[in-house]
Amino acid sequence: MSATGSSTGESTGPGTTSSPTTDPTVSTSSPTTTTDPTTTDPTTTDPTTGDTTGDTTGGMMAEPVRFVVLGDGGEGNDNQYMVADQVEQICAMRGCDFALYLGDNFYDDGVESTDDNQFSTKFEMPYADLDFPFYVVFGNHDYGINSFDWYKADFEIEYTDYSDKWTLPDVWYDFSVEDVDFFALDTTRLMWDKDTSEQQSWLDQKIGGSDGAWKVAFGHHPYVSNGAHGNAGNYEGLPFPDFVSGGVVEDFMNESLCDKVDIYFCGHDHNRQWHEPICGVEFVVSGAAAKTTDFEYHDDNKVFWEDDQLPGFLWVEIDGNTLNGAFYDRTGKLDFERTVTK
Repeated sequence: MSATGSSTGESTGPGTTSSPTTDPTVSTSSPTTTTDPTTTDPTTTDPTTGDTTGDTTGGMMAEPVRFVVLGDGGEGNDNQYMVADQVEQICAMRGCDFALYLGDNFYDDGVESTDDNQFSTKFEMPYADLDFPFYVVFGNHDYGINSFDWYKADFEIEYTDYSDKWTLPDVWYDFSVEDVDFFALDTTRLMWDKDTSEQQSWLDQKIGGSDGAWKVAFGHHPYVSNGAHGNAGNYEGLPFPDFVSGGVVEDFMNESLCDKVDIYFCGHDHNRQWHEPICGVEFVVSGAAAKTTDFEYHDDNKVFWEDDQLPGFLWVEIDGNTLNGAFYDRTGKLDFERTVTK
């Protein structure tokens, strides 16, 4: 792959809204389902219609796929609203089909039922003006302050049935849009080495069977980061124990993401970073949907661009053999743009 990148001070404004180019197909396989990942049918079911389908392109040239990427938004604070407003403006101008929502959806202790008011105050209200699906993953705070109250997952999964925006069919899942395959991971379970072999078997099978032109993985915890949490295997600057350092996360990603996907999006650190490629993968941190935390540089990670001063988000377009990503801050300023060509 070849790539170009640039920093810019360009500001943007509203334009014409672009509607989704195609309905995504979603499939799941995890401990909360009865599906055997070794026998899953290659066709998938569109959750909006119940129709079973296979090839999403119909043998025709794939349309561009456009989406935003943001995480750690579950505050309901002014920053979250400001970022959401700029997402609306950029999507009106450049087009958006959906969002990837990277976990820590409800600070600090997750939700206690599908009727929890936080679904309204920290999700529906801030993003009320965004008329597209959010594909959600779990962060550590979604499992409670201690990050292992596993029962809380049921509430966020079930809420999918009550929202026209929130999409979280299982603790891990995949979906396809045009010729792009997306893999949603539960990295908090990896932190505690919970269901690791099941998640890894599922992911290996899905990636191995993928014929998508682009393979995109997203989860909460980073593989590499210059933030306070840092690199997997050395989170918080601590090489052990694994449930603190992220040793299992590191091993999982070394074995099942490196040289197997094109790009991995994450949050956890509350800043924005685009790293130089490692192990054949572009690694991007976009965890500043509602707040920021300072860089601490536990590890010597080289980046194309990074910022820990302002909340913001990433806009992405995948068109044919080209992926273009643009970081914006909460004021709508275009901070950095990078193009990757396969």
